[in-house]
Amino acid sequence: MKNVILTSIILALVVIGCADKAQAPAAPAPLLPVLAIKNADATTDSEYPASIQGTIDVEIRPQVSGNLDRVFVDEGAYVSKGQSLFKINERPFREQLNNALANLHGAEAALINAQLEIDKLTPLVQNKVVSDYQLKTAKASHRIAASTIEQAKAMVESARINLSYTTITAPVSGYIGRLPKKQGSLVSASDVEPLTKLSDVHEVYAYFSLGETDFINFKSQYSGNTIGDKIKNLPPVSLILADGNAYTQLGKIDMVDGQFDKNTGAITLRATFPNASGTLRSGNTGKIRLGIQHDDAILVPQSATIEMQDKVFVYTLNKGNKVNKMPITIIGKSGTDYLIKDGVKSGDQIVLSGIDKLQEGQVIQPEKSTPTKVAQIINKK
Repeated sequence: MKNVILTSIILALVVIGCADKAQAPAAPAPLLPVLAIKNADATTDSEYPASIQGTIDVEIRPQVSGNLDRVFVDEGAYVSKGQSLFKINERPFREQLNNALANLHGAEAALINAQLEIDKLTPLVQNKVVSDYQLKTAKASHRIAASTIEQAKAMVESARINLSYTTITAPVSGYIGRLPKKQGSLVSASDVEPLTKLSDVHEVYAYFSLGETDFINFKSQYSGNTIGDKIKNLPPVSLILADGNAYTQLGKIDMVDGQFDKNTGAITLRATFPNASGTLRSGNTGKIRLGIQHDDAILVPQSATIEMQDKVFVYTLNKGNKVNKMPITIIGKSGTDYLIKDGVKSGDQIVLSGIDKLQEGQVIQPEKSTPTKVAQIINKK
């Protein structure tokens, strides 16, 4: 009898619980903002690693051998064209010049003697006192003396040049690099290491490379029949420095290499940037940011996407207000939007926010979003 009563009580409780569940109202569908995708023109930014060089980077090397007597500049100093940088001991070269001058004076004296001999023999030959053979010999000696003078003059000029090489001056204005040779060092024109390097950086070159596909897309963006014509129509480019900030001045692409590198499959381009303040130096690195125009592109706000297992998804809305998780293919980024190649099309509706809590097939209440609301949602992200 007790068992019957206990069973009845349990059955009654189960019936009451089921009745409560049946009477419990269903959770309301969440109200979420949705956006109808439309085609629009957009510009994507692509970045390419760049190496920076001065417009002139020159190695300063000695042209004569000797002891380094003076170093007139310090590392990193700015120098003007023609300014003295180094002084090599000039005494041996000055003595070479003196020796060359002495040889020249001797040759000039020999020429005078040869002329005197001609002057002496000429009337004797005319009067047939001596044969003209002696006169011809004297004239030949005169020509030899004249050629000796020319040779001596060349030796003097060579000695002067070598003497001038003992003072090494700046070929251009720019910044001095490291100074591996110090005062008193023995230097030679055959040294592997230069005395220093001098960089003219009033403008700098930023070299970067494009792959074959990128280069084809790059060329198709701009009008012109030749590469030269296209270069004239290129917009300014930005330089992103190593700290992630953009350089204050815009640059201009002014050179495209004549051929692809067969090892890398890339072609080199050059952009020139003004650098009056000397902020950039040879050896700096950065990234060139190129803007590529896309006409009638499909744009999706980044805030409306979710990434899972190296894939990017959006939640699209069907006629029954059910959401579907749809993978998309991204081809670029424009501001806060992704440019989409596959996955969605113009006219599709996507959920803008709250997507981290959505599930496949879930029903929502769509809230149409205006551009202002879309901007607010993106800013909140």
